[in-house]
Amino acid sequence: MKTIRIGTGAGFSGDRIEPAVDLAAKGNLDYLVFECLAERTIALAQQAKMHDPNAGFDPLLERRMRAVLPICREKGVRVISNMGAANPVAAAKHTIKIARELGLSGLRVAAVQGDNVLDVLSPDAFVIDEANCTLGEFKKEVISANAYLGAGGIVDALKAGADVVLTGRAADPAMFLAPQIFEFGWQMDDWTRLGRGTLVGHLLECGGQVTGGYFADPGLKDVPDLANLGFPIAEVDEDGNAIITKLPGTGGFVNAATCKEQLLYEVHDPKRYIQPDVIADFSAVQISEVAPDRVAVSNGDGLPKTGSLKVSIGYIDSFVGEGQISYAGPGATERGQLALDILHQRIEQIGIACDEVRGELIGVNSIFKDVAVSECAPSEVRVRFVVRTRDLQTAARIGEEVESLYLNGPAGGGGVTKSTREIVAIVSGLLPEDRLVTRFEMMEA
Repeated sequence: MKTIRIGTGAGFSGDRIEPAVDLAAKGNLDYLVFECLAERTIALAQQAKMHDPNAGFDPLLERRMRAVLPICREKGVRVISNMGAANPVAAAKHTIKIARELGLSGLRVAAVQGDNVLDVLSPDAFVIDEANCTLGEFKKEVISANAYLGAGGIVDALKAGADVVLTGRAADPAMFLAPQIFEFGWQMDDWTRLGRGTLVGHLLECGGQVTGGYFADPGLKDVPDLANLGFPIAEVDEDGNAIITKLPGTGGFVNAATCKEQLLYEVHDPKRYIQPDVIADFSAVQISEVAPDRVAVSNGDGLPKTGSLKVSIGYIDSFVGEGQISYAGPGATERGQLALDILHQRIEQIGIACDEVRGELIGVNSIFKDVAVSECAPSEVRVRFVVRTRDLQTAARIGEEVESLYLNGPAGGGGVTKSTREIVAIVSGLLPEDRLVTRFEMMEA
């Protein structure tokens, strides 16, 4: 029975590059997949593209491509990634430029397009679920609308001979499902195999999570050598069943527990994991350890797809101003709390208009607001004061107020930092799949 080997080169945009290089060089891979896009990331990328038509792709694309392209070309490993973000064509052109500089003549790079649906959405008909209104009734500055594409466009690019496929917003598991569809010739209504292929993609999409990274919890779940964490590999057969493993000699481990944790990650209903290509059914999945760092995954299933695609709408929400200051030594918590009390009073006195105010002592109550303070007082605290405003200038005044505590607040404050940022927020809705046209553009170095 034919098998293919798919490795994860990244589980998010800021992920390590060295494990991907190791996989390309030593993994005996057929495909190396970089998952680098989150919902908010693509809205920020759309903003970057608005300011520069040649921007809007992943900032680490150049470093990743320079690191892995020569090895992948030598080993015959094909690369698939959503590092195209808001601008797959620009990402592909930049990859071609890198390939030429590296002497990789003839490398074929495909840019898959069609996820940008801002011009497709009807203001009167598209419903934003979270706001319970239509797009036309949504009183915010919308900057992006991206549909979650399935595997089809990537499969078409692979059929056309692409060595590298760059997409924008595609469903994460779809990037791993696509090479399985292409290599095994699965039909797009073979729901069982599409469900199993989606299961493989879901296990791989977060990279080091399934090899023990996010799994680690000292004293409860000790994981060795996390500084050298290996990224996962799936050995997939024609029926979509797989072995999850990693490179020998790398840190972390793969066992039934790490695979089960990842299986449940971001899954609301194991019987209905809704994806663009299929509704995957994980409810009868079998997971068994067959050797050290080798876990067999089988018995996934699938149901017909819904015919609708999730669309993420990015919009300018507000501005945030933040200031921080530290207090250490006896009475640190009391002095930190006094600083917060002063800041609350000050924004009332000088009339800073805020939509939301948050003050906290990091290490005391920044996450668990209602938990009783420990009897063992901390030796130091970090005050964090944040407000949400309608404009950047008002947001900037918060940092100034925190800084003024140096001489006007409790004793012993130090290490002030202050910042402002624009907040891009996300809402979503559903769009009929037949409203989209997916296509690809092929380029050659």
